[in-house]
Amino acid sequence: MLDYIKGEIVELTPTAAVLEIANGLGYYINIALGTYNELSGKNNAKLFVYEAIREDAHVLYGFLTKDERELFLLLLSVSGVGANTARVILSAFSAGELKTIIESGDSKTLKGIKGIGAKTAERIIVDLKDKMMKLQIENSEVELFVAQKNSAQKAEAVAALVMLGFAQAASSKAVDKAMESAPEATVGQIVKIALKLI
Repeated sequence: MLDYIKGEIVELTPTAAVLEIANGLGYYINIALGTYNELSGKNNAKLFVYEAIREDAHVLYGFLTKDERELFLLLLSVSGVGANTARVILSAFSAGELKTIIESGDSKTLKGIKGIGAKTAERIIVDLKDKMMKLQIENSEVELFVAQKNSAQKAEAVAALVMLGFAQAASSKAVDKAMESAPEATVGQIVKIALKLI
């Protein structure tokens, strides 16, 4: 089993990074938005990985720390939470925030995440409350994660603009401006506003 991959960042988006190691071998690794923000502007990275082996594909998920990976694995252990949903949760909340949300039983906040209904939110809290209390998250590592609740929205909006053919950097700046001017906007509305700003 792979533990981590260290190499040159040859491609970076809000949802994925391609790390090239020796002999020209590149790994496509799915990441959360907090990881993207930390890697932006850097040439090299070391990501702890989880390999999801399915019948139709082998998919890699990358994390800045072992604690973040542990959180991801805990979320995957909950019935009804898949890898993409777990990644969206880690994009929306910092490790410390998620620990607090689960320990305090705040299902309402969890329900605000795309793809999480009332039953799943309750199941996450019931299944992980005791496990979260045992999980030690260091403050220095907590600071690495993005604390904004609208992070998942930004990732979706930027990805949509990139798919429409706009440059990554320009899309990100336009989305930031759009979100500042309309904090309560939906992803679709953010994209419409951003299109006028690019």
